[in-house]
Amino acid sequence: METRRVASFDGTDIAYRVTPPPFAGAKTVVLVNGLGGSYLAWRAQIEYLSDQYRFITWDYRGTYASKRPSPDAPDAYAVANHVRDLEAILAVEGVQHGSLMAWSMGVQVALEAFRRLPGFAANLVLLNGTYRRPLETMGPLPGVGRLFPPLVDLAARAHTAATRVTRRSLGPPDAGIWLQRMGLLGKALDREVSAERLEPLGQLDMEAFLRNLRALGTHDAEDVLEQIDVPTLLIAGDRDTFTPRALTQSMARRIAMSEILVVRGGTHTTAIEFPELVSLRIERFFADHGF
Repeated sequence: METRRVASFDGTDIAYRVTPPPFAGAKTVVLVNGLGGSYLAWRAQIEYLSDQYRFITWDYRGTYASKRPSPDAPDAYAVANHVRDLEAILAVEGVQHGSLMAWSMGVQVALEAFRRLPGFAANLVLLNGTYRRPLETMGPLPGVGRLFPPLVDLAARAHTAATRVTRRSLGPPDAGIWLQRMGLLGKALDREVSAERLEPLGQLDMEAFLRNLRALGTHDAEDVLEQIDVPTLLIAGDRDTFTPRALTQSMARRIAMSEILVVRGGTHTTAIEFPELVSLRIERFFADHGF
């Protein structure tokens, strides 16, 4: 993917990546990352589908190659601002219509984009995500999510230490072991694939990451679900402890034109663990709906 840059609505320098169009008139798929996830999380889907589609993705403000906003106020990381960053990218690339494909907390951003960019989305592909206040809905047991907001606040106050701990603990192989125990990675995931996806995490600016996380934690897109009037594919893993499949099933019941795939053995990184299955299902979904 080629890296490009754009100045967003408030002057924030945003890094984004594109693949070349495989042919004239190829349709665009916008990849909406999970928080802390890089474009590498989509490697399998890009490799499988790049002969049919053009892909665009971006680093959220303050993460990886994108700069922090100035002034660096907490509200500068609001989900709506991520959508405005995407809007700036689409404008400079001349893209007016495409698919929104989102993973994890990127599902919140995609739902907000559907709200704020009317007519853009030809369809939605939503993987391992939720639709309201992610910090409260995460977790396998009711009420567990309420523990996350105060923990995030505590980590934000100690962000320098959090950065040191993150960079130390996310070095392979320790990161894979801990993430498997948390249900964020499947035990069958190839070690080389796991290492490639995890390596960028150690470079995160944890203060910006935690500000993004706090902003995402207050975001609610529940009212968007019943407004969705385009084909929507929902993908969940039956072993996802962060965004349990019940959340995906709840979304499916409220989105009129939805289809659902529950992957047996899939955790929070279903698309990485089962790349062929997920890529084939997405390809079929696009074909079934003329995209």
